[in-house]
Amino acid sequence: MTTWLNMSLQDGASPIMEQLIFFHDHTLMIMLMIITTVMYMMTTLLWNKHTSRFMLEGQLIETTWTIAPAIILVFIAMPSLRLLYLMDEIHNPAMTLKAVGHQWYWSYEYSDFTKLEFDSYMIPQEENQPSTFRLLDTDNRIVLPMNSPIRLVVTAADVLHSWTIPSLGVKTDATPGRLNQVSFSINHPGILYGQCSEICGANHSFMPITIESVSANHFINWVSSLSE
Repeated sequence: MTTWLNMSLQDGASPIMEQLIFFHDHTLMIMLMIITTVMYMMTTLLWNKHTSRFMLEGQLIETTWTIAPAIILVFIAMPSLRLLYLMDEIHNPAMTLKAVGHQWYWSYEYSDFTKLEFDSYMIPQEENQPSTFRLLDTDNRIVLPMNSPIRLVVTAADVLHSWTIPSLGVKTDATPGRLNQVSFSINHPGILYGQCSEICGANHSFMPITIESVSANHFINWVSSLSE
């Protein structure tokens, strides 16, 4: 999760998020080179007085500053398009989770199991423990196995919501009457936090998302304990 004074992105908890961070750094380096070049040229123009009464055209420089931006855009567009296709790809999922947005809580259904569904509310501030995070922890966490491709199906029961986990690189709109799906895989065990990212009413800030990533054996035991 994010921490105080953290100016960078959260650590990636999925392969897609790691690729997004690499792309972010790649684009920033290109921007840094452009800014450095422009600042150098502006400084040169300010401090030097190169004048020529006979220079009427500069075909070489005009060709250069036309082709160079096109090449730079290709270096940005290719990895960007690759990532877009990877994020849209639905691999063979090991399981499916359905998330339904309400005002102002989330409902979850594990479609591969019988009668495994629950509502997830934010823990009220007066019930917070020293180990919980204010406005981020929920009374019922989503439990998911790590290193397993998971398909998430998102919809809403009333107004627009958005199911978002920054460290997974997942942000999917929850639209009434429509099913949106996205796939992801969690790299390591731990607890991941997110929030609704679509303004959905007075308590929009109070419908967090909490995922507990566990091993496959622990997940099977958790499912078995709920089925008893």
